[in-house]
Formats: sequence, structure tokens, C-alpha cells
Amino acid sequence: MNVLKLKIPALAIILFCCSFAVAQDDGYLLELGLGGGGSFYMGDANNRLYRNTNGVFSVIARYNVNSRFALKGNLAAAGISGSSKNAFGVVPGDEIKFSRTVYDLGFQVEWGFCGYGMTGWADNHRLAPYGLLGIGMSYVPEPAENDFAANFPIGLGVRFKLSERVNLGLEWSMRFTTTDRLDVGADTSTSLENPFLIKGKGIKNKDSYSFTMLYVTFDVFKRPCNCNDEIK
Repeated sequence: MNVLKLKIPALAIILFCCSFAVAQDDGYLLELGLGGGGSFYMGDANNRLYRNTNGVFSVIARYNVNSRFALKGNLAAAGISGSSKNAFGVVPGDEIKFSRTVYDLGFQVEWGFCGYGMTGWADNHRLAPYGLLGIGMSYVPEPAENDFAANFPIGLGVRFKLSERVNLGLEWSMRFTTTDRLDVGADTSTSLENPFLIKGKGIKNKDSYSFTMLYVTFDVFKRPCNCNDEIK
């Protein structure tokens, strides 16, 4: 088991490093843009997707390592809300409601299922799906106590090259956090933090939230071209 635990991270590192060895293609190094859509919370006060959907707004920066791999950073603000009335099972006591804003600072690695770019450039495709995995920080301020937690996003997306320098994308992600206090409301005398007194390790018995976003980014910093060197 210990050998397996070592092999999996090592394989991930090797695959990521090998991505840099893929031949560079024409295009742009960096994308900057904005995104917006819906957000919802999953935890003791909600167990159904898209129930109590709120809004999310995000600033996005993406560094394209090559046509298949990218490194992305985001700074997002999203609403989350819920009620023990919508919880799975029966939460002890009276109905508890909460509504808060979560600020998300994240970093993700994206890998494409095919090359992305203008058609005709190294077998790239203008429409390309991708997966993402990363790490981030969640900050949830008042009305309850301020809460900081790590989060681990995982998700899927698709992006479309509208023109040489304009990209449209649709992305869904779930952020698994290390806290069980996202659903603490303004009335701190009653709380949804661990209402069933279930002890769990890691991300078990923790809260999470999800983003579904439509975004637009613009390419900047054209990638250096070695076309003349290749001809020589």
C-alpha cells in the first residue's frame, strides 16, 4: 500500500513534467478574462445539486503550457445558502437557515482531451474539452465567524476559440473544503456544524460548494515562433 501511495504522486509529477516536452505550437502564452454563473453549497443543509443556487463572479488567468496543458488561477466571489429543512434526514431542533459569501482563491492544472487552438495548427481543435484538478483557499467572512479553509477543486470544462485571440468557455467544478462551518448562520446560538455528531477524518463530514461558469478570455503575449529555425 505504501508503494502504491508513492507511485501515484510520482506518476502524476512525471506526466506533468513531460507535458513541457511536448512541441510548442503557434498561439499565445497567456489568457486573461472574466467569468460568471451559478454557485451552490453541499453540506448538512443541502444534499441536492443546484438547490439554492446563487451567483458567482470570477477573474481568470490561464498560462498555456502547450495545446493540451494549462495552468490556471482564479479569484472568485460566490453566494452560498441553505436550510436544514432541505437537509438529508432530520436535523435536530428548529429549522436553521444561512446565507453567506465565499471568496475563493485557487490554482488548477488543466489537461485537454485534444489539442486546443485554431484549426490547422498542429492538429488543434477550436472546440476542446478538458479536465481540471487543483488546490485553493476559501475565505468566508461575517455574519458568522470568519472562516479560512483549504479547498480542492475538481471539474470538467469545454472551451471554444471564437477567433484567434478570443476564447469562450463553460466550466463546472466542485470545491471540497476542509471546514464544516460554511453553513453557520448569523444566529450562532444554533449551528449546522456537525449536527449529527458524526466524527470524520479528512474531507469526510466537511462542506463543499460548486461553480458553474460561462467565461470569456483574451489571449496576450504571442508565443515565440521557431519557424525560421525549423526551415534552416
